[in-house]
Amino acid sequence: MNYIAGFDIGGTKLAVTLALLAGDRLELLEKEKLPTPGGGWRPALELLEASLRGLLEKRGIPSQDLKAIGISCGGPLDSGEGVILSPPNLPGWDRVPVVEYFSRRFQTPCFLQNDADACAVAEWTFGAGKGCRNMVFLTFGTGFGAGLILNGQLYSGGGNLAGELGHCRCPQVDSSPYAPVGYGKAGSFEGFCSGGGIAGLGRAVAMERLQQGKPPSFCPTLQDLEKITAQSLAQAAEKGDPDALEIYRCSGRHLGAALALLMDLLNPERIVLGSIYVRSRHLLEEPAQEVVSREALALNRAGCWILPAQLGEHLGDVAALSVALLGGGLPKPGAVTVSHLNEKV
Repeated sequence: MNYIAGFDIGGTKLAVTLALLAGDRLELLEKEKLPTPGGGWRPALELLEASLRGLLEKRGIPSQDLKAIGISCGGPLDSGEGVILSPPNLPGWDRVPVVEYFSRRFQTPCFLQNDADACAVAEWTFGAGKGCRNMVFLTFGTGFGAGLILNGQLYSGGGNLAGELGHCRCPQVDSSPYAPVGYGKAGSFEGFCSGGGIAGLGRAVAMERLQQGKPPSFCPTLQDLEKITAQSLAQAAEKGDPDALEIYRCSGRHLGAALALLMDLLNPERIVLGSIYVRSRHLLEEPAQEVVSREALALNRAGCWILPAQLGEHLGDVAALSVALLGGGLPKPGAVTVSHLNEKV
């Protein structure tokens, strides 16, 4: 039996997935989602280890039957060395030897990939990018990174650090007075196009409104400032709150600048967006398209589809498993189909 496992490591949550590769079918057997603990990397890796052992025990699978483990994590990281390198959304995770840690504990091959790259491979072979040779995947979640499929191959760069679009400072696309910090840089794409960035915009607007004596619906008091999230802002926007709507329009315009840049630089056939875009496309698409229409070359616009991730809530799971498939010398992800998942939340 070819059992494989995937670890999806994020700044706010962790996920462990167990799957069976049977011929041309990848059956997703079990999943467990966990909050990312504080205190550095060791508690998180110990929690992931315990969770996977629990899923194996539940299924009666000896750990030696695991053929490979794939790890998807936000960058920067060195996939060749199997080391996580101080991601902005994982403070204290400095040169973490994550591949060595799990390889020793489970006595099985273990492989690491940037989450944007892993998701790009998953969507390219199983989802919205299937059938094309040039595709960009944008995470648009806790962070904002790009996974690049160029000429039918994953492009990682000389040091496995390609696609760090969130660190780039975005051009001025509107009259917004705010320059939120993302990825350690004020005014970066990640500052505008990520969960933390949208929440930061919300706090800045809310503070201004509170001091004007005009509290917004999503933050009626100063004590509510820290409760603001991208999700709470989306809910307020859907109810017609003008400030929340403008925050999402602002994020959408900066997203449009990123899309136009990618179109003109790489000429992709498709740009696939995950997470927040999947959930809040109706709030982001129109302002993004306005900027794309203004900034990108007409031929590049015409040749590129902008699509939400097709794998939905299972994207992170399939991404981590794709890392295991590719690294472990098992059938390539495109050669298999994905079946159902019994999920433990």
